[in-house]
Amino acid sequence: MTYVGSYGYGQPLPAGQGPEIVFLGRSNVGKSSLINTLLGRRNIARTSNTPGKTRTANYYSVNEQFNFVDMPGYGYARVSKTERARWQKLILDYLEERAELKGVVQLMDIRHSPSREDKETAVMLRDSGVPLCLVFNKSDKVKKTSIDSRIAEHVSSLSADPRTAVVPFSSETGGGKRELWAWITDSLAGE
Repeated sequence: MTYVGSYGYGQPLPAGQGPEIVFLGRSNVGKSSLINTLLGRRNIARTSNTPGKTRTANYYSVNEQFNFVDMPGYGYARVSKTERARWQKLILDYLEERAELKGVVQLMDIRHSPSREDKETAVMLRDSGVPLCLVFNKSDKVKKTSIDSRIAEHVSSLSADPRTAVVPFSSETGGGKRELWAWITDSLAGE
């Protein structure tokens, strides 16, 4: 696992790096922590307690076979409208133009109802036809008996395709890691 680089709006994304799995979600939902958990590394993807720190598409090569791409968080209000528009354009351009894209992990906090931005992103992803996995992070913060009902409620509000993969996840306990890796492996294989 190696850090490849960070690419902002207007910068060309790296070419010839192999297939890619992209991670999307609101600011401070735990994308970087999820990547670190998946890779079994503590600080390969930088984490912060301050929302909005990821401002570029950050590339990580996994065993020189494929890449994880950590995108800027959407929905963060403490940056200028211009900056938010740049992040959105970076994400939209990536989703529309990136031939290397094999799957999208959309991350949400299981404790909260999906935001307007979560819903808009889920619909855009559903309509794109790109393989999608909805990951409900911080599952260790709710009672185990309520996980399934919370997820069902959230998925319903997202208007997700019924075939969309869904994984409860915890960066604290590693819960859901095996299931998410299985989905990533299948997506990279085109299944």
